[in-house]
Amino acid sequence: MSVCIIGAGVAGCCAAIQAARSGEECLLVEKSALPGGTLTTGGVACPGLFHAWGGKQVIAGIGWELVKECVELAGTSMPDFSAFDMNYFWHYQVPVNPVIFSCLCDQKFKEAGVKVHYHTMLAGLKRENNLWKITLCGKDGLYEVTADTVIDCSGDANAVKMAGFAVEAPGECQPGTSSVRCTGYDASTLDWDALRAAFYEAMEKGEIIPEDVGWSKGFSWLFLQRYGENANHIHFPADKWSTPEGRSGMEIAGREALLRVYKFLKKQPGFEKLYMRYVGMECGVRESRTISGKVTITEADFLAEKHYDDAVCYGFYPVDLHDDKEFIIKRLLSEGIVPQVPMGALIPQGSEALLAAGRIIASDRMANSAVRIQATCMATGQAAGAISALCKRHNVSTDELDINLLRQELVKHGAIVPEQQ
Repeated sequence: MSVCIIGAGVAGCCAAIQAARSGEECLLVEKSALPGGTLTTGGVACPGLFHAWGGKQVIAGIGWELVKECVELAGTSMPDFSAFDMNYFWHYQVPVNPVIFSCLCDQKFKEAGVKVHYHTMLAGLKRENNLWKITLCGKDGLYEVTADTVIDCSGDANAVKMAGFAVEAPGECQPGTSSVRCTGYDASTLDWDALRAAFYEAMEKGEIIPEDVGWSKGFSWLFLQRYGENANHIHFPADKWSTPEGRSGMEIAGREALLRVYKFLKKQPGFEKLYMRYVGMECGVRESRTISGKVTITEADFLAEKHYDDAVCYGFYPVDLHDDKEFIIKRLLSEGIVPQVPMGALIPQGSEALLAAGRIIASDRMANSAVRIQATCMATGQAAGAISALCKRHNVSTDELDINLLRQELVKHGAIVPEQQ
């Protein structure tokens, strides 16, 4: 097998489709039942940003192909990208139907020839005789496959860590979010003063906490205005998130928060018919490990639009760090700035035939809060898929790969790449 991709989030989906369209035999491994990661199982189905200043598109390719087809099939409309205003950047993300998105991914896997193993986790990874020996855990136990290249799209740098290469873990992590969809009430008719008073009374009794209903330290309208979607903060210890106990604890804490909100709201006028349903079956994670890469994207370089000789895509989004103490730390991009992502940020230091894509690319904590966003993850995934295919086709290492060949391959498949300076 040419390439094995670990994780079918938006980065892994784009990596697999690109590698297969470039002619490589490809296996995509996913621990859950469906593709899409945060967009589907995490319940945050509004990818962006694909467009920048003046509505100019800066990220396209396979990710945009999927998003555009989702919008067309659903009969919905795109935001007015020409009116782009950095002060309201979230207005230019594209709401998509996660069911349609997952179905389209499966369709494109089949068309491209991607082999998919759902309900499967990485159990071991070792380099032997210029091949990766990969141990996977499926429904019936452990089994092994081999591949020329591995692409880590796990979201947590699991493959890179298992292979023995350095990863970076922050001393603290941004909080996660448990997303639901609430129905049975009308936010426009609520008595906000009465709700605020009732909230603080319940908080005094220990029945609810501010993070259950928003991203601040007091009563927030966010959960109710968004009807539960991407609207709470679930805190977890940074030193425990990667352990089975820690990650399970995070999921449990998310459901405890939802239950507190449900019990509180059911006592309030206007919520007699309140109903909650999942839109995210997993607690969405904003931050975990990143790789120690050949090149690390720093906040200063990101905000200054540093140009890289090996740039493979853009990463257009403000610094957006959710924080326990300061609510949210935002640093908006200055007019005209469109940051770049270098190929070196996708390559673990000292590795051979191993790539990373998605939120785990080499970046400091503040820069990572921007490059973790779904559109950029899609773009880095596609780039990783193309890199793996070209290295195999031309029998070269990533260090030897001609960046112009890579850019030509990406453009051939619809991507937008930074012009060489």
